[in-house]
Amino acid sequence: MDKLTKILDSFDQPKTKNKSKRKWREIEQLKEKFELERELKLYEDSLEYMLDEV
Repeated sequence: MDKLTKILDSFDQPKTKNKSKRKWREIEQLKEKFELERELKLYEDSLEYMLDEV
């Protein structure tokens, strides 16, 4: 029984790693999205400022 449990546990481990990697990728994508939105907001504000001057 112990050997069977070890074998079954070994099958579960890669799934957990893949899920973990997938979650980290999602987190990284969200970080990139928020960073991009922040940068776009900065440019938008500077463009409005430039238009106000004209």
